[in-house]
Amino acid sequence: MQKVRRVEIVDTTLRDGEQSPGIVFSAQDKVKIATALDEAGISWIEAGVPAMGGDEQEAMKMVLAEPLKAKIIAWNRASKEDILASISCGFSYLHISVPVSDLHIKQKLKKDREWVLDQLEQSILFAQSFGCTVTVGAEDASRADREYFLQVADVAARLGAIHIRYADTVGCLNPLITHTIFQELIPRCPLPVEVHMHNDFGLASANTIVALHAGAALASTTVAGIGERAGNAALDEVVTALQVMYGISTPIDKDAFSGLNSLVMQASDRTTFPYKPITGSAFA
Repeated sequence: MQKVRRVEIVDTTLRDGEQSPGIVFSAQDKVKIATALDEAGISWIEAGVPAMGGDEQEAMKMVLAEPLKAKIIAWNRASKEDILASISCGFSYLHISVPVSDLHIKQKLKKDREWVLDQLEQSILFAQSFGCTVTVGAEDASRADREYFLQVADVAARLGAIHIRYADTVGCLNPLITHTIFQELIPRCPLPVEVHMHNDFGLASANTIVALHAGAALASTTVAGIGERAGNAALDEVVTALQVMYGISTPIDKDAFSGLNSLVMQASDRTTFPYKPITGSAFA
């Protein structure tokens, strides 16, 4: 297996994980989960979407008030309103997401590619005017023109964003295609790439590992793979496969997985499937 850059984990249990049908974390649970993720060695914790307002903002303020080592980041659309909501909560790390597929740009937003690039530029500069560090998300990248993804990355890099997320928003990739895509993109991308996979075909963890094999620098995961629709890449599966199968070290403490899983399942009012890899009771 080829050498990869240092792999960092961007855990999105508190944002994408909470989009799983029926899951609503209390503010106290969010603080407990964030603290446990931090103690496990997670580099980045995506805490939520401040633009949702109300109780969501109050919960994120509580997370930000904790003395955590991890970078706590807020998810934003490319709009001043979203960014101001994040600023009002006290975030200094902002993730700004833009659609990059023509399907989303033209049919969902009724806009064009140039409009997206302009919105991204304005949004990055606006966030930086408050002293924020910015990461950029490429929504629906798996159905986008790869050259346009690189255009978005070029704009983000020129303006000082520190990495870009490649999102398989609808979970349509498989490992063979994923490896081909990332082998092509990584050498040409001016920023470290974060891989964000959905599990619609049961391949989110596999696709994530393959993307890291091809040179991605960061992996987006959730505890137990919870998330929208069929879920996301599972933190325990990705990290364990990297360390045990491929000898790739991460800052993550594997011994923390069982406790993390139990904490999140309890907060979700769910139970772990006995045969779930790594943390299922059949493997205990």
